[in-house]
Amino acid sequence: MSPEKTPQTMKPATAAKKLGIYLPAAPAEFQEAPVTRATLNALLETPPEWLVQLRLEGPHPRDIVARKLGVSISGLARAGVTDALTTAEIAALLQSPPAWLVTERATQAEVRAENKRIKDEKLGRAILAAEKNADSE
Repeated sequence: MSPEKTPQTMKPATAAKKLGIYLPAAPAEFQEAPVTRATLNALLETPPEWLVQLRLEGPHPRDIVARKLGVSISGLARAGVTDALTTAEIAALLQSPPAWLVTERATQAEVRAENKRIKDEKLGRAILAAEKNADSE
């Protein structure tokens, strides 16, 4: 008879990250106890009302805020945005963007364009190398 395996657990912060929520805004019982893999899967499959509301209205963690604003997490830090923002606060920023948001969105667009250029350049080199190898055979 084999002993029963203990369920795999994770810290509440890890579970919150996997759920895409801001941990301090979660209920106390979620924040204080380790979360099992089965519990996490149940929360993902059938989220309770608190989780649905938290995902819709926030406050949201920095990575989600950055994604919704179209900037990097570093851009948020440069702008001094250290607090979690709600969906309404994010919408207000997008409605009338402050100067820092315009600057950071432009910077992010430049980074994306440069990354695309590099990716296209690598793809072009790979195609040329494949053609060269095909011709030499």
